[in-house]
Amino acid sequence: MNKSILRSTFALLNTDYVQLNKTWNYKNVTSTFYRLYYIDGGEGKLYNTNSTVKLEEGFLYLIPSFTTCSYYCDNYLSQYYITFAEQSADGASLFSSNRRLLSIKATDDVIVCVKKILQLNPNRTLKASYNPKVYEKRPILKGFDELNELMPASAYMETCGLLLQLISRFMVSGIFLTEDKGVINSKISDAINYIQTNLQQTITVTDLATRANHNADYFSRLFYESTGERPLTYIQSKRIERAQLLLTTTNLPFYDIATETGFENLSYFSRIFKNITGQTPSSYKKNSLLI
Repeated sequence: MNKSILRSTFALLNTDYVQLNKTWNYKNVTSTFYRLYYIDGGEGKLYNTNSTVKLEEGFLYLIPSFTTCSYYCDNYLSQYYITFAEQSADGASLFSSNRRLLSIKATDDVIVCVKKILQLNPNRTLKASYNPKVYEKRPILKGFDELNELMPASAYMETCGLLLQLISRFMVSGIFLTEDKGVINSKISDAINYIQTNLQQTITVTDLATRANHNADYFSRLFYESTGERPLTYIQSKRIERAQLLLTTTNLPFYDIATETGFENLSYFSRIFKNITGQTPSSYKKNSLLI
């Protein structure tokens, strides 16, 4: 368990302390990266179709990657924000089975971590815009990635360690690997890990069921009970998530991205991509390049 957790590392993109007003009102943002907010004054909210979380003083909030979320402030909100990328050798995500809006009480050591990240990285602000969608633009992401390369090794390592400390607080809180329904079935957990690490391969429900020593119908029901999604739907959503990340962070041709994410041809990839995101791959790519 612990070894599988440590396969993920986290790299800072941007951080700042800002004071916001009612113009901070953005709908249905699906980020390819993680966001942390520490609130030290005022009120706001995060919300999506599944939940609403009040932003209030003294709390730390985590929005995992690929978690669709809307942002709202009706008057005043002051916050420290941190945006960071997850990196792993096999492409798996630490929060792949629990992408919810998460919050914990900010203890003194948590506040120290947040402020220390900003102190170590004073040139990582986004003064041009506080729109969460702007954070996804490739020129901005490339710039922050280059800054990571230029940082002194000690500051870079300390920043990565502080990010891990903050993420660990959400694991301690008991809301990390469990859903409201309880601990996920071990065979379904294995199937999820297999899907995440083999997206470029052909994956069928029959193959997953055989791997779990179940027949396909029973496995599908068990998968749905554990995740709220059918296996095929889950596989397609993870393929598209990986495609979004590749579109945002690389210059790979669409055909190569389709192949890398396990789609048998470009037209099928484009159709599924639009069904899930509401955009064609080319539109999504174009939007990631606009500042």
